Amino acid sequence: MLVLDSITKRYGTLIALDQVSLSLQRGEFFGLLGPNGAGKSTLMSLVAGLKQPDSGSLTLDGERFTQDRMDLRRKLGFVPQTVALYEDLTAEENLHIFGSLYGLSGKELKTRIHEALQTAQLLERRRDRIKSFSGGMQRRLNIVAALLHRPSLLLCDEPTVGVDPQSRNAIFEFLQQLNREGLTVIYSTHYMEEATRLCSRIAIIDHGRVLALGTLAELLTRLPSSESIRIVCPGIDGSRLSGLDSFGTLTRTEETFVLAVTPGIPLSQVFAFLERAGVPASAVQLARPDLEDLFLHLTGKSLRDA
Repeated sequence: MLVLDSITKRYGTLIALDQVSLSLQRGEFFGLLGPNGAGKSTLMSLVAGLKQPDSGSLTLDGERFTQDRMDLRRKLGFVPQTVALYEDLTAEENLHIFGSLYGLSGKELKTRIHEALQTAQLLERRRDRIKSFSGGMQRRLNIVAALLHRPSLLLCDEPTVGVDPQSRNAIFEFLQQLNREGLTVIYSTHYMEEATRLCSRIAIIDHGRVLALGTLAELLTRLPSSESIRIVCPGIDGSRLSGLDSFGTLTRTEETFVLAVTPGIPLSQVFAFLERAGVPASAVQLARPDLEDLFLHLTGKSLRDA
């Protein structure tokens, strides 16, 4: 459905995207996972037709996609990172504006506004001004505004920023239902938990480059171990753990040591070493590797600290 071929985008001397190539199938829930500043929003803006790449090409439904191809841009719905609503207008008035911009009018527009408000569970608040809405309500309305023209591809650029857990869960369920109904979704996030829960395939991106791409299971096979031990002990003297790397691959962040245990090494040996080193049991966590571990393995830094 969508192909990005060697896309590069610069802002002066800053390379925001560096030779990015991706291929997206119809019906996917595709995730872009990376820290702030990784290039996710730039990539979203290029796919939305808001910006033009410096080099490389985009293809949508088999046709070359550029900013002037408004016929192709109408196939897209874009939910930006910042809520794009007029706060002094009502929910109904906002949807009327967006629907009109997409060429909807009359009875059709009225019907779609009603359906959108029902979907967002905001029908009873349709005549209330946006500035009286919670963050979660604004996010839900922002999403349905991008769906009024019934696009085939929805771009969600970190749509849960500033949203409470209950509203975030409602957004997840809403997007998953849309995907089950056939809508293709590209979802960018810096939250590992979101990518793990929502996405059928994930691209890990940092400094404008795609570092890894695949399903969750495929990505985790890139780790050197099926088990990891985290040692969270602020202020610990690293010399006390000298020799720990003999049990596997050891990575250190500011306050955490992560050991990817070499297959075949008994965990009891590792725990015995930590006990002799005086590491308290409360500081040790045994975990299955996850995307956080993979990002750490690929970049040497934590996804949250990047």
